[in-house]
Parts: sequence; structure tokens; C-alpha cells
Amino acid sequence: MKLVIGGAHQGKWEYAKRKYGGIEPAEFHWVDGKSCSFEEVYSCGGIYHFELLMKRMMKAGEDTSHLASRIAEKNPDIVIVSTEIGYGLVPIDAFDREYREQTGRVCTQLAELSSRVDRVVCGIGVTLKGE
Repeated sequence: MKLVIGGAHQGKWEYAKRKYGGIEPAEFHWVDGKSCSFEEVYSCGGIYHFELLMKRMMKAGEDTSHLASRIAEKNPDIVIVSTEIGYGLVPIDAFDREYREQTGRVCTQLAELSSRVDRVVCGIGVTLKGE
């Protein structure tokens, strides 16, 4: 499993496509966390907007506490691209605070289980874990 993280609009997906496969979504079977089914994360080559998948799952009442381990078990070769959402002002809305907290926890677990973690800033990837 590979994890690519970074702030909004920093070139994470473009970096992941160059590094891990496929310029077009169909070439590598990329799915968009904004619109894919919850089950696609277990069979796709890569997912971008992972944080939006988390938001949709939480709004649907899905338990995400073991999501990282389920992904690692069912789809160990996946590339996950997620925006870091834990910086800045703490949201006033209770759901938004819980979403931010849970997404951070799941991404921390994904980083632990991943063989490689890259952080992208201004389109430049820096390896935090792995080679």
C-alpha cells in the first residue's frame, strides 16, 4: 500500500499518477472518493480524494474505525491520495470536527500500514517512509 498526502491543490494526484501509474483514470483503475462506491476502495488500483470517501462514509453512518486495516487486508497494493484536513481553524460544526479527527486517525493508520508514504508540496514529493 502507498499513501500520498498533502494540502489542497498541491499536485498530489498528478504526482501519484506519475509515480505509480496511469495518466488517465482508466489506465490504472483510479477511483474518485467523491463519487465511487464504498466497496471500490477494496478493488481499485488507486483512490484520490480519499478524505471525501471518509466524509461520505461517515455521513452514511458507516463505521470507519477499522477501514485502514480492511483496506490493507483486501487491497494491499492500492495507492491512496488524501488531502491533509487537520490544519487551520477547528471547525465549529460537530460533524466537521469528528470528520477531521476520524480522517486523521484513519490516515495515521494507513501511513503505519503503508510501505511508502509521500507528502506533496507544490507538486514536489518528499518521501516520509519507504524508498
